[in-house]
Amino acid sequence: MDPSNRQKEQSESASLRLVSDKKDSPWSAGVEKQFVNFIFFRINPSWRKLDAESKSIFKREFQSVYESYSEDFLLFSYSLVGFDSKADLMLWRIGLSLDLIQEMTAKLFRTRLGSYLETAENYLAITKKRAFIADDGLGDPQSRAHVVAGSGNYHFVYPSAKHPDWYEKPGSERDALIEENFMVGQKFPNIRIHLTHAFGSSDQEYLVSFETDEPRDFLALAEELRQTPASKLTLRGMPVYTCRKRPLSECLDALG
Repeated sequence: MDPSNRQKEQSESASLRLVSDKKDSPWSAGVEKQFVNFIFFRINPSWRKLDAESKSIFKREFQSVYESYSEDFLLFSYSLVGFDSKADLMLWRIGLSLDLIQEMTAKLFRTRLGSYLETAENYLAITKKRAFIADDGLGDPQSRAHVVAGSGNYHFVYPSAKHPDWYEKPGSERDALIEENFMVGQKFPNIRIHLTHAFGSSDQEYLVSFETDEPRDFLALAEELRQTPASKLTLRGMPVYTCRKRPLSECLDALG
């Protein structure tokens, strides 16, 4: 069995399905697959030389474009200022249309603040079977079909790929290795693990991300996972991002 088709309950509880408060929304159709995008921006240092009034106007313009897509995506904004030298801002977008991801990105770049932003990295993936669900206050957020996206203050994003030796192992052996990783994750119920699939859309095979309110627990989980046999078949050298969820206005203020 391919690891992309299994993740046991971890895969099922990690995937999301989108819904909206509006009955006529496209989310209400029960679509099982959604596009997931993590786009990382780096601010040009010349931004910090602008006067305060100009920066305030430019930030409001950028935020207006961002909010205009709130009906099309689940949108979450994160600051990386002080955590990472590769990027300063990350937007997590989950939706049904690749065209809208491209359209929104182009409009953000056309803003005056956008002219000071550079794309540090841009990851695209897709969910399988299960999907991210917005918390409507009615369902059980712990159920396998109802997982709340954007529920943690901290988000650790890992682009991931397996060593070629992984695919030479029998399916039963791969399943056992995934099961072991799953059991390690069960020790940390306050960490929500998301797995999305990037085959064919980028150099990565998976995007794995971890949401939690307690980064110390994530560090402990990462240390334990690093010791498992399955982790030894994961390619090293890919970037890791530590992101702090904040309202977009606070993320933009942190840019300086």
